[in-house]
Amino acid sequence: MTTAPMPAAATVAGRIALDEVMTRLGRGRPVFHSEADLQHGFARTLWELAPDVGARLEVPQRGEAGKREYLDLLCVGRARTAIEFKYFTRGWAGTVGVPPEDYALKDHAATDLARLYFVRDIARLERFCAGREQNGLAVMVTNEPSLWNPRPPGRRPTRDEDFRLHQGRTLTGTLLWAEGTYKDNTCELLGTYDLAWQPYAQLGGPGGEFRYLAVQVGPAA
Repeated sequence: MTTAPMPAAATVAGRIALDEVMTRLGRGRPVFHSEADLQHGFARTLWELAPDVGARLEVPQRGEAGKREYLDLLCVGRARTAIEFKYFTRGWAGTVGVPPEDYALKDHAATDLARLYFVRDIARLERFCAGREQNGLAVMVTNEPSLWNPRPPGRRPTRDEDFRLHQGRTLTGTLLWAEGTYKDNTCELLGTYDLAWQPYAQLGGPGGEFRYLAVQVGPAA
């Protein structure tokens, strides 16, 4: 598997590299029951590695047109980092951990919506970080290979073509859903983001390979 290193600037709260947190998290928690479980596991691992960093879940933010939105995790240390998580799974069942714990992951199936919601997270973080001394991180953990693999050659473009997240892709500018025929799903990105998937865990069997994608948003985006 070919991967690219995370940028050196991808740090959490100006204190610790994101890839260090994810590596430690993957050793202790290679799989999660839910997105909330992932958020809690990340916050606990961050505390173990950098106990001086505060972690706050579901922090209110001012959204578009003054509407209240909620940030998954705000990390406060030497600097501030806003984090949005996505946990998208295909079906997998097994027993993992010490002591052993049973997992039965749902097959979420709608990969087009997974792409849409992840890009929306990036756009939200651009808003949350604008004018503030903080960076943002959009993080997705998944065992669905079609998210990190490019569309097979010869296939017709899909409605989420602009939102595809495969290895090596670049996201920037105006992203149209179904070539713009459904304007509610149009996303505007101010920054330019090169996508590099990283290994997360190998649990064996169909659906047993997990990877993560992290996109960093800067205050200037």
